[in-house]
Amino acid sequence: MTRQADHLAQVRAFAATTLAPAAARWTKGDAPDPDLFRAAAALGLFGIELPVEAGGLSFDFAHKAAVCATLAAVDFGFAMSVVNTHNAALRLHLSAPTLAARHLPGLLSGQVLACTALTEPGAGTDVAALQTRATQTADGWMISGHKDWIINARHAGLSIVFAKCGAGDDGPAIGAFLVDLTAPGATRHATEAGFAQDSMGTGGFILDGVALPSEALILPPGTAFRAILSEINGARAYVAAMCCAMLGAAIDTAARYGQSRHSFSMPLMDHQAWRLALAQAQTDLAATHALTDRAIAAIPDDPAAQLLAAQAKVHAVQTCQQHLPALLHAMGAEGLRPTHCLTRHLAAVQSAALTDGAIAPLLERVARLSWPATPPMKD
Repeated sequence: MTRQADHLAQVRAFAATTLAPAAARWTKGDAPDPDLFRAAAALGLFGIELPVEAGGLSFDFAHKAAVCATLAAVDFGFAMSVVNTHNAALRLHLSAPTLAARHLPGLLSGQVLACTALTEPGAGTDVAALQTRATQTADGWMISGHKDWIINARHAGLSIVFAKCGAGDDGPAIGAFLVDLTAPGATRHATEAGFAQDSMGTGGFILDGVALPSEALILPPGTAFRAILSEINGARAYVAAMCCAMLGAAIDTAARYGQSRHSFSMPLMDHQAWRLALAQAQTDLAATHALTDRAIAAIPDDPAAQLLAAQAKVHAVQTCQQHLPALLHAMGAEGLRPTHCLTRHLAAVQSAALTDGAIAPLLERVARLSWPATPPMKD
């Protein structure tokens, strides 16, 4: 067994024996026990793509996507919380060696969680519209702004914050800063919704003149915006993989129920009308898996990655949105029990639909990449 295969087997065992018993409580408002993050750290989940010499596992993006999917099969929110801390650790390693030396021990051990803060009350998909502003001072930088709907923000100790620098007001003016969310002037808050956000740690924070040292600028203007566009392709690909895993888990749950639950003196699975819904979901899932696998294989260097990642996320979300309600209906009232994953995944896919690009902008991206604008005809 290869190192990656052995590691994925350990993650599956962790998800089945440790995560699954706790996940049902998170839909009722309980937050994950901090010990769960430390257990995830013991498996190296915050350093999957980091090199061994930096404290990581030195595995590839495809393995990270597989780990995300394995966790999301149990709980999408916990998987997103883990991968967002991982991504912040990786960015520090790549862009800020001095800060990485200081902060990676806390991040990789699960003692400190991190977030990446793009979204604001008035800026979501249109990243260039963000209003958080960083102004250079004699000692470094001062940053002010309001971030919201940020994964991990309610309990993160560190955040990579995207802000416009100086007087610039367009995409190239955006830089990325490492911000200590426990510093004076930083105030965190939880962001609540109709669906439980506890395992994802969704929240926001207000930065009111937070002072930063010069080295806090980890991606200078001119490079940060390009990094956003590049990294978001990977995020869309692994979110698609997570959606596939949620639907796969729901199919398995319904199938087990259909084999044990009897109706009219025979298992539900023996009723043709009942099992056709599962067969259709399984068939559509296979198609989604194929597209998602192509997107994952294209990350990071294939020029087709942008198109494939957008297509994969759209298709995976829409497939889940179609079939999860049908599978819940197939199980009847039993499917509503929090011990099953169906209601948890049904809620989570609504969050997945909005994470790293909503459906309409992604479809527009697919259209523009598929049919680039043609130059006007000359007379």
